[in-house]
Amino acid sequence: MRGYAAARPHVVPESLDELAGPTRGEVVLPARLDWGPMREYRLDDPVDARLLYERVIREALRVDDLRTFLNRDLLISLWPKLFLPAPVHVLWEQRFALLRAALAA
Repeated sequence: MRGYAAARPHVVPESLDELAGPTRGEVVLPARLDWGPMREYRLDDPVDARLLYERVIREALRVDDLRTFLNRDLLISLWPKLFLPAPVHVLWEQRFALLRAALAA
């Protein structure tokens, strides 16, 4: 596979248990993760939550960003609905069987 998505580095935590971010309320992403004019996401809104998770997973270059903005349980519930580049899906699912299982559920 060629192109930006294949060449771009992506980070993955060692364990899903590291992901202790919020599960409700509003989250404002820093410009390094979201450079658009509207960087606020409401986790109570399923569409906003999905968009936030897609953006953080795609754009994070530091595991600390994953730890800060993602939550283990919310990630597992959203995983089957996330639109991510194929190399990112493979990277995360190779590390975490729980995410592969979430797709099959």
